[in-house]
Amino acid sequence: MTVAVPTTLIASVSRTRATSITAVRHLARGGLLSLAALLLGICAQLLLVSGIQERAAQHAAFDQLREQLALGTAPVAQTDTQGRLLAPGTPLALLDIPALGLTQVVAEGTDSTVLTGGPGHRRDTPMPGQAGTSVLMGRAAAYGGPFGHLADLTQGDRFTVTTGQGRATYQVSDVRRAGDPAPAAVAAGKGRLVLVTATGPRYMPGGVLRVDADLVSAPAQTPAAVIRSGTLPASEEPLARPAGVPWPLVMWLQALLLVAVAAVWAWHRWGRHQTWMVFAPVVAVLGLQVATRATELLPNLL
Repeated sequence: MTVAVPTTLIASVSRTRATSITAVRHLARGGLLSLAALLLGICAQLLLVSGIQERAAQHAAFDQLREQLALGTAPVAQTDTQGRLLAPGTPLALLDIPALGLTQVVAEGTDSTVLTGGPGHRRDTPMPGQAGTSVLMGRAAAYGGPFGHLADLTQGDRFTVTTGQGRATYQVSDVRRAGDPAPAAVAAGKGRLVLVTATGPRYMPGGVLRVDADLVSAPAQTPAAVIRSGTLPASEEPLARPAGVPWPLVMWLQALLLVAVAAVWAWHRWGRHQTWMVFAPVVAVLGLQVATRATELLPNLL
């Protein structure tokens, strides 16, 4: 016995199947668009935008530090005047290396986020200009690569660091790479500054470069340390990556995927030109935001 299937039922099933296929295609195309925006965003971020962001951060930090130096309120210890630890990113010194044509504001902290704005001071070491061994870390390529030419320094080169305690002068004594012997511990009452960055091809760090420089001016008063050596988070060590779940990156990725799917849907509903006009700027901005958060997960000296 043959049962006739209504034509309307067949049409309904066909429409449902076509709708499902269309939805899958929208999701797939949206995913590909998100991936393309992410890859292009990361390339643009590393090669172009990061340098612009670093220069903008340096200008803002310089204005803040200059005002504090004029008022005599620039940081001179690991804590502020209320005894609270300096917030990561706080401007605290001006580094001037004539041999490299380099002038940079140094901020407190050495994690990946702080180093997007310029060199950072390792928080468990004395401030530059004080007795003991101070450490400054900076990127070699991304975000302006302020320390990208440290290897060009030679023994005898001099440079200065200006803090709230005045101007300290250092003289380069050695340039070290992995496997090179470390210098003897600094004598009591003397000062040393170690500049740290990455070695290897640009954007592909393979090791750590250190420049040792002895303090040749009189050391400034050295307050008692609050942050002891060995107590810093792993994210502030050389070539370290941030710890924990990158929630900002997750949220921006979700936003990018949703907008990309909506753009594919609009392409079929509105047309190509209208979709480009509306969604191209939005996808570009979201892709750049995702790229910015993604590059912060890369090694802090890159």
